[in-house]
Amino acid sequence: MRHSSPSQMAAAVLALCMSAPVLAQKSTADGIAEYREMLQDGNPAELFEMKGEELWKQKRGPRKASLEQCDLGKGPGVVKGAFVELPRYFADTGRVQDLESRLLTCMDRLQGLDAQKIAATPFGKDEQKNMEGLVAWISSQSKGMKFNLPQGHVQERQMYEAGKRMFYMRGGPHDFACASCHGADGKRIRMQDLPNLTRNPGAAEGFGAWPAYRVSSGELWSMQRRLNDCFRQQRFPYPGYASDVTVALGVFMGVNGKGGASTAPAIKR
Repeated sequence: MRHSSPSQMAAAVLALCMSAPVLAQKSTADGIAEYREMLQDGNPAELFEMKGEELWKQKRGPRKASLEQCDLGKGPGVVKGAFVELPRYFADTGRVQDLESRLLTCMDRLQGLDAQKIAATPFGKDEQKNMEGLVAWISSQSKGMKFNLPQGHVQERQMYEAGKRMFYMRGGPHDFACASCHGADGKRIRMQDLPNLTRNPGAAEGFGAWPAYRVSSGELWSMQRRLNDCFRQQRFPYPGYASDVTVALGVFMGVNGKGGASTAPAIKR
């Protein structure tokens, strides 16, 4: 029988010790993947979708009108395919708008609802709950479709550059930027994988999953709410709801995710 030398045995033990964290990491990643797969069965976001479709057709507000003439970028009332091309420039407002800010415009102009009041309402309250339903349903109508945000208008390109600067801007007491967590491959915080939002597949997987139902909070979160929570974690002041800052970040992520498929509304832990 051939016996290993002490040096060979030491090398083998060292190799095993070095590989143990990798094996443990793979095991943890596999467990997380299985957990997420189980969550996909019976996504509660479907309930928000049903509510959103009803709200789209319901006559509401001082003008007793529905949102069925709302133009989300593909013509009045056209919902299918609109989500994967937002944010985009709208000539009637002279602004680049994401889904939430565009809905505020339609709710104000068509229904006579107070857009500023809705924007100032805390998440999960009053008209913000209706907004959750609307974004869930509208996004579901583009599920599986590929992101193709337009960049033909000068303001769309400017918003991309503004979003890029915001993404890499460091600040706050911890000197964090969006890029601190989402600027490279293979990052994770605790049990959560952090997609690289600067390119695909991470950009499409990250941006394209919101709105999403959060199991931990029992609520549906829009992209606006997701970004708001990112600012909280950075210890930055909260951005204004549907502000240019949040829209610009949406443009940056969405353009980087071009060609990736939308999975919204998804389900998150």
